[in-house]
Amino acid sequence: MAEPEMCPHLDSIGEVTKEDLLEKSKGTCQSCGAGGPNLWACLQSDCQYVGCGESFSDHSTLHAQAEKHNLTVNLTTFRIWCYVCEREVFLEHRPALLPVHAAPHTCKASEQEAPPPPLSHPLKGVPIAVAEDEGSESEEDEVKPRGLTGMKNIGNSCYMNAALQALSNCPPLTQFFLDCSGLVRTDKKPALCKSYQKLISELWHKKRPSYVVPTSLSHGIKLVNPMFRGYAQQVGASTQQDTQEFLRCLMDQLHEELKEPLTECSMSGEGSDEPDNEVTMSQTQSTPCSPVRTLQELHPKLSSSPPRSSPLRSAGPAYAFKKAQLLLSAKKKKQSHFRSVISDIFDGSILSLVQCLTCDRVSTTVETFQDLSLPIPGKEDLAKLHSSIHQNLPVKTGVCPDTYGSQGWVTFFMDSIRRFVVSCIPTWFWGPMVTLEDCLAAFFAADELKGDNMYSCERCKKLRNGVKFCKVLRLPEILCIHLKRFRHEVMYSFKISSHVSFPLEGLDMRPFLAKESPSQVTTYDLLSVICHHGTAGSGHYIAYCQNVINGQWYEFDDQYVTEVHETVVQNAEAYVLFYRKSSEESVRERQKVVALASMKEPSLLQFYISREWLNKFNTFTEPGPISNHTFLCQHGGIPPNKYNYVDDLVVIVPQNVWEYLYNSFGGGPAVNHLYMCAICQVEIEALAKRRKTEIDTFIKLNKEFQAEEAPTVILCISMQWFREWEGFVKGKDNEPPGPIDNSKIGVMKGGHIQLKQGADYGQISEETWQYLLGIYGGGPEIAVRQTVAPADPDSLHGERKIEAETRAL
Repeated sequence: MAEPEMCPHLDSIGEVTKEDLLEKSKGTCQSCGAGGPNLWACLQSDCQYVGCGESFSDHSTLHAQAEKHNLTVNLTTFRIWCYVCEREVFLEHRPALLPVHAAPHTCKASEQEAPPPPLSHPLKGVPIAVAEDEGSESEEDEVKPRGLTGMKNIGNSCYMNAALQALSNCPPLTQFFLDCSGLVRTDKKPALCKSYQKLISELWHKKRPSYVVPTSLSHGIKLVNPMFRGYAQQVGASTQQDTQEFLRCLMDQLHEELKEPLTECSMSGEGSDEPDNEVTMSQTQSTPCSPVRTLQELHPKLSSSPPRSSPLRSAGPAYAFKKAQLLLSAKKKKQSHFRSVISDIFDGSILSLVQCLTCDRVSTTVETFQDLSLPIPGKEDLAKLHSSIHQNLPVKTGVCPDTYGSQGWVTFFMDSIRRFVVSCIPTWFWGPMVTLEDCLAAFFAADELKGDNMYSCERCKKLRNGVKFCKVLRLPEILCIHLKRFRHEVMYSFKISSHVSFPLEGLDMRPFLAKESPSQVTTYDLLSVICHHGTAGSGHYIAYCQNVINGQWYEFDDQYVTEVHETVVQNAEAYVLFYRKSSEESVRERQKVVALASMKEPSLLQFYISREWLNKFNTFTEPGPISNHTFLCQHGGIPPNKYNYVDDLVVIVPQNVWEYLYNSFGGGPAVNHLYMCAICQVEIEALAKRRKTEIDTFIKLNKEFQAEEAPTVILCISMQWFREWEGFVKGKDNEPPGPIDNSKIGVMKGGHIQLKQGADYGQISEETWQYLLGIYGGGPEIAVRQTVAPADPDSLHGERKIEAETRAL
C-alpha cells in the first residue's frame, strides 16, 4: 500500500513535555469546567487551552475552529487529532514531547465518514493479544493486559455497559473489528458498526485508559430503538430495557449494517426450510482459544502491501402475469440470503420436529437462532425432567432419542449421587439444585400437543394429538445463552433468583445435537457472564469476563474493573452467558500454519487470501472453507467499487501456507494476481447509463402528463413496485425490480380488473405505462379513467335548460 502523505500541520506544534500533559490532565475544561477523562489539550505553539470533548458542548473543537488551531491531544489516551486532515496523527518519536511510543507515521486516511469530534475516529486496531511492534509490550502486558478498560455509567446504562464488556471479550468479534477495519463500511444510518469499532479500539488500545465513555454508541442505539431513550431507564426487566434486549438490538443492527449477499457457492451451504439444505461444515478444525500470535505478526510477508495492475442486461420480454409474479417472488427469496460477521459468529440452527400420534407423520422445520432463551425449571419441573430420563417419552421409537443417552454411565452415576445429597437438604435451606444442563434439557424436552394445544396434521387434515421436540442442527462458534429469570404477568413482574450452576469449561452440547448435525466440535468454554443484582423492578448489571491474554477473570462494574477468582464467577447469579467452542486439535492446526509461515524457504508464488477468513482461522474453531469472495467478483477480478481499498481486504501468504490451508479447508478460489474486473466496469457504466435513461424518460413523460388538463386515459401502478423501481434508478438498490406487479391493487369484477378500494397506487399516463411495461413487463393494466365519447351538443343544451328551470323553482 502506498505511503500516505505526511500531515502538513505538524510544524504548528509547540514544545510540550510529558509533565505538561500530565499536569493538564488533572485540570478541567477552561470553558465549562468539566473534568476528565474527555479533555483535550491544544497543541498549537504558545496555546495553553484545555477543552472538553463532550458531544453536547465539545469546547475543544469550538476552540480549534475559532482560533484555527489544527492539532489537539486527548489527555487520557494521548491520541492526537488533526482537524484539517480530519484524521488521527501519529507523531515521529520525540522523547521530550509525548508519552507515546509510536513509529513514524502519518495522517492515515480513514474509511469512516467525516466525524464530528476527534473521539469519533478510531485507531486502526491491532489483533487481541498481538503486539504492534516486536517486543514493544513485553513485561507490562503480564502486569496489565489490554481489554481491562471500564465504561462510565451515563445514566442507568449499566445494562449496556455489561453487555458491551461481554461482547468485547468475545475474541472472534473483537479481532474482526480490530483487524478487519476495511470491512466495517456502511451507508446506513446511524452507522452503529463504526461507533462500535471506535469503542472496541479504545477498549483494547495499548495505552489502556482506565475507562471510556460510550456516548456515540449509546446515541446510535437510541436512534435505532426508542425503547432505550430517556434517562429514567430502570435496568430491571419490568421495563423490558434489560441487557438481553440491548444485546439483541445491537447485534441485529450490526448485522443489518455489515451484511453482504451470499454468492451462489456460499448459498449452497446455507440453511433453509429443509434440513437437507443445511450447511455442511468443514470437518477440519483450526484456531486455538489460547492467545497465539496471528500469521500476519509472525510472518512480515503476510501483511505486506499487494501489488496491483493498473454490457447492460437487456430488459426481458413481456412476461405473462403469473410467470412474472413467480419470477418476482423468486428474486426476493434469492435476495433474502445475507451473511455478516455477526451471523458467522453467533448464528446456529435448530431442527424442530412435530409428530402426529395418529398417522405418525413427522414435519420438520429449521430455524436460526442467535441465543437460546432457557427456562429455569422449578422443583416439580426438575422431578419430571429427571424421571423422564429412564422413561419412554410419548414419542414413536426412533424419533426422540434419550436426552442423556450419550453421557455414559459414569456421568449418570455422579449425577445421581449429587441429586441424592441435595435431596437430603431441605429446599428452604438450599433451594432446588439447578444446573445449566437442566435448563438445556428443559428447553429441548418433548412437549405434548393435546387439548387446547392440539396439532393440525396436514396428512389427517384434522386436529390431532402430537408431540413436538427440537435439537440443535448447527452449533454456533459462540453460544449465547439467556436464562429466563424474569416473568411478566398482567399486573406484576417477578424475578426467579434460583442459583443455576454452570461450567467454566467443557460445556458439552452433544446430548442436544441432531443426528444430521455437521458440527464436529461440541464442547464450549465460558468467555463471559452477565449478572443482574436486584429485583424485577430495579437492580444493577455487572459482567464477569475472562481476559484472552492472561486467562484471568475480571469483574466489570461500569468504570471499575477488578480481578476476581474463578469461584466468584461460579457462584454468580448468571443471566446471560457467552460460551466459545474449544478444541485442542484447533490449537495444533494453527501452530502448524504458524510454523509454515515462519519458514525461510523462498516462494515462487504468493497468494492473496481474504483477511476476513484469515481472522476466522485465527479465532474460530471451525472457520469453514476459504472464502475469497469477500474481495472478488463473480468473474474472478476485483469489483471496481472495492478496488481502491482492496489492500484492507486481503493478506499475502506464501505458497506453502496457501497450499496447506487450501488442502485442509478447501474453498478458494486461488488468487495470485489482483486486477480490476473490466467486465464489471462495463456493467457498471452500462447500469449507470440505463438508470439515467429510465429516470430522465420518466420525468419527461410525467411532466407531459401533469400538463394535460383533461387526460383521456389514466392508468394505475402499484406504489410498492414503483418504490422498488425508484430505489433502483436512484442507485439505492443494485438489482432492478422484477416485472410490474399490479395484482395487489386490482380486483376482478364482472370479468374486468378494477382498482381495489383503498389500494396503494399511483397515477401515470398511458405513455409512461407503455414505457415501463416495455422494459419490465408484468401487469395487469388497471385504468381509473377511460376514453369518454363526446357529448351531443343538443342534448347538452337541453340538460342546461332543465337545470336552469329547476333553480328558478
